[in-house]
Amino acid sequence: MPKQVAHNLLSWASEIDEGAVEQAARTARLPFVAGHVALMPDAHVGIGATVGSVIPTENAIIPAAVGVDIGCGMVATETTLTAADLPDTLDALMPLVERRIPAGVGRGHEDRAADRALAELGRPHTALTPKQEKTVAVQFGTLGSGNHFVEVCLDERDHVWTVLHSGSRGIGNQLATAHITGAKKLMKRQLIGLEDPDLAYLVQGTPEFTAYVEDMLWSQRYAMASRARMDRALVDALFRVAGGGARVRTINCHHNFTQRETHLGRELWITRKGAIKADVGDEGVIPGSMGTRSYIVRGLGNPASYASSSHGAGRRMSRGRAKRELSAASLAEAMRGRTWNADRAAFLVDEHPEAYKPIDQVMDDQKDLVEVRHTLRQVFNYKG
Repeated sequence: MPKQVAHNLLSWASEIDEGAVEQAARTARLPFVAGHVALMPDAHVGIGATVGSVIPTENAIIPAAVGVDIGCGMVATETTLTAADLPDTLDALMPLVERRIPAGVGRGHEDRAADRALAELGRPHTALTPKQEKTVAVQFGTLGSGNHFVEVCLDERDHVWTVLHSGSRGIGNQLATAHITGAKKLMKRQLIGLEDPDLAYLVQGTPEFTAYVEDMLWSQRYAMASRARMDRALVDALFRVAGGGARVRTINCHHNFTQRETHLGRELWITRKGAIKADVGDEGVIPGSMGTRSYIVRGLGNPASYASSSHGAGRRMSRGRAKRELSAASLAEAMRGRTWNADRAAFLVDEHPEAYKPIDQVMDDQKDLVEVRHTLRQVFNYKG
């Protein structure tokens, strides 16, 4: 159940840094925020707006609240395979995934032309440069870096699932950054003072607002279609290693986005920065950190959270702190018994499970937001 932690600010988090509360309170004080800001159980400090926050606004959007990875989210596919259908080791899957789903900063498919799925997305509002056009094409269907990942998991019935986390890649970042910078300049020209410059906003009905929304919606489509492509490549690779199988269903959902919804009796912009839509019956994917559980959930439509829930475990350590205080050896111990990028352990310490909140506590904190349908345990993990 939520607690009021500041004026106009509700929190579902049993563990939250005071800095995150202070940051979210600054957002909640903006004059166009049309109700309380909701902090999810995984909330932690972000840039401008708090990661794990849900922000209702009227006639305005904060580009930095959506963030630079517009449309980042999860895709999960349930298969007909069971644990008994998998080989003794999934080592043979790793090179297939690495080849079919390029990962890492700036990585893309070599010499790859835009395909039909990409063409069907339409065009963003912003005219792209030739270099950006190439980025759009070669990075479509690629994973990225940081906390983006590919997993193969078993649920409580020993049914096999694939899970993948990715967003709008370089082009989403570039479009978002341009609009965030533009919003800041607009605030200066209009002599509008803000407690945090990253809370710069765009007003509905202006050309800047229209341009941002069109670019944002295009980036969301790009991210979702890119995840769908990677999901197909991942599942096909898994079936090749397992010697067969079929898809049962797929869940593909954003957790960095904004859209028009009806809440508090009126049409509002609901920005979910590190949160998923969890209206009644909505299916969602909430991953834990490396070596921990993930969850397939169904939304309960809690109006106090604007029908939202957490998007994951949420960081409790910055990447810098994790690298200073945690070790590759302890990460290897946490990942014992799984197929993973063990040869790159030293580069993945900032993704150590101890750098994140306990996912089971996060799920317990939001029992009034979602119901758990399946609990997944990892047997394969691949990170950029």
